[in-house]
Amino acid sequence: MTVLEIEKRGAAAWLWLNRPEVRNALNEELTAALVEAFDALEEDADVRVIVLAGRGQAFCAGGDLGRMEVAAKFNKSKARHDAGRFARLLYRIHTFPKPVIARVHGPAFAGGMGLVAASDLVVACDEAEFCLPETRIGLVPAMISPYLVRAMGEQQARRYMLTGERLPAREAQRLGFAHECVPMAQLDQTVGAVAVRLAQAGPLALAATKKLLMRVGKAEITTRLGHVTAAVLADARAGAEALEGIRSFLEKRRPAWAEAREDDPKGDIKIREPKA
Repeated sequence: MTVLEIEKRGAAAWLWLNRPEVRNALNEELTAALVEAFDALEEDADVRVIVLAGRGQAFCAGGDLGRMEVAAKFNKSKARHDAGRFARLLYRIHTFPKPVIARVHGPAFAGGMGLVAASDLVVACDEAEFCLPETRIGLVPAMISPYLVRAMGEQQARRYMLTGERLPAREAQRLGFAHECVPMAQLDQTVGAVAVRLAQAGPLALAATKKLLMRVGKAEITTRLGHVTAAVLADARAGAEALEGIRSFLEKRRPAWAEAREDDPKGDIKIREPKA
């Protein structure tokens, strides 16, 4: 049985963590499979969006404790190299040039919550739960900490990283950690709708926007930052993708890159004239 299943749905590639018997706990094999999948899908022009999902009763229960017990016996150099694999995966997800949606059902604990925090959008079902239990077993949520702080803010991250208490999906949405929270029966439909919406955008524009967000997220607002953002827009505006996007808007048609939508199969763009 493969530990990671890749399913294509239109312009989206759904990556299913497939270790349901251990609640999709992350081990060396699954981490490597995810990195390999992201490398391959970056080169696949037909794939515009990535969805991270889990088989079975959980999204991801975090690191495989059996594997951690073995890794605890490594020397310091080997231990750091081993831990670094997951750090590289999180960075790969966070900086991936295509949007990444976390589809969360059931528990997303420890490293599983880290996968969610590193993603761009989070869609959870009502029953989903997040938790950082590391301190309760003498561990530290170290590699996932930068992504958690960015995703939920330092003050909330302090609470959940230190206490290890569970964070229900609805509260996660209230805090801004989850973007959408829906009944389980609507989860795949909601994720699919978000993926289709993302596939309407220019792929180069999405990649540039993700890079821009990383740069401005914690940056001080200065005149230099204004020059940087102006340069980003000028470069995008001069590109072939923007020219096609503007032309398609004026011609009231779907741009060449956009995936057809069920509610707009012909790609007609309906523009409302502003009221006088």
